[in-house]
This record gives sequence, C-alpha cells and structure tokens, in this order.
Amino acid sequence: MIYMETQRLILRDYRESDCNLYYRLKSDDKTMYYLQDIQVDSEESAQSDFIQVLSDIKSAQRKFYFLHTELKDTHEQIGSVGYTVNEFTPAGKLVHAGYFSFPKFWGHGYITEAFSKLIEFAFTEDNVYRITTGWLQENSRSERVMQKCGLIKEAEHINSEWHDGKLKTRVEYRLLKEEWHTLF
Repeated sequence: MIYMETQRLILRDYRESDCNLYYRLKSDDKTMYYLQDIQVDSEESAQSDFIQVLSDIKSAQRKFYFLHTELKDTHEQIGSVGYTVNEFTPAGKLVHAGYFSFPKFWGHGYITEAFSKLIEFAFTEDNVYRITTGWLQENSRSERVMQKCGLIKEAEHINSEWHDGKLKTRVEYRLLKEEWHTLF
C-alpha cells in the first residue's frame, strides 16, 4: 500500500471505505470538466470503477497509481493525483499522469505539492522511466503545475481533441528519470 506525506498533504492508496469519497470526487462536474472521459455519472458506475481500482492495487502488475489526496490536518479530501502504466520496459515503466481536485482547493498549490511528491515516488520507488501528461490549452492552471514540477513541453496538437462541443488544442509534457535527477 502506498502512503506518502508532504508538508500539508497525505497521498495514499484508496481503501474500501473510500467508495463514497471516490464517487463524490469523480462525479463532480467542475472537478471533472477536463476529464469527462473518466467522470462517473452514477453511484453504480462509481462502485464498479472503484472495485477495479481496489483490485488493481493488489495486482502484481499494477497499472493504476491514482492516490486519494487529503489535507494532513483535517483529512478533508482535496482530489487525486496519479498515473497509469502504459508499458513495462527494461528501462522502466512508461506512464501517463494526471491530477484533479475540487474547485475550492484550486490556487493553493496543493496539486503542485502532491504531483511533485508523486513524481519523486515514481522515479525513486516505482521504477518509472518516463512520465507524460497533457492539458487542453484553455486550462493554463494545469500547465503551471507541470512547469513547476519540472516537466518539459514536448508537443502541441492544434484542434486535436473534441471537448465540450468543439475542437481544442492539446499540449503534451514529459519528464524522463534522468531529467528529473538533474533538477533535484
């Protein structure tokens, strides 16, 4: 089981008792606006998704490392940060990362703090070699998180993603293990 602390946060694997918290987070329209493909629309779909999350945590070939993220002092859930393993290679895991939080926590640096800790874990404890992530160009707050965590802009895909009734530009970032080691 993964459990980490930062100055203000706890990042940990989900537990069976977190199903309602998981549903609340992943069904919130504002929280999931840019992640509509993984948003849940009912308690039943959340429960089904959550069962898969718990099962994967126990797997020898774990693929999903999304962590419940909460305030250390009050234990209030702020969101989730994590990554999905796209490929296991001899050089290490190739993963795609992401993060989301309730709007009331936006602008306080929590996600940057959590994502930074997750990156450290990935490169020092989980044999990750490459982290990729991306954002829709209108979501500049997400880009700032990536930049503050040392990620490097890799590509800009003009009008490549259909979102909320129109084509939008997606920007991709990456960080390799050796790049991270030169930063920290």
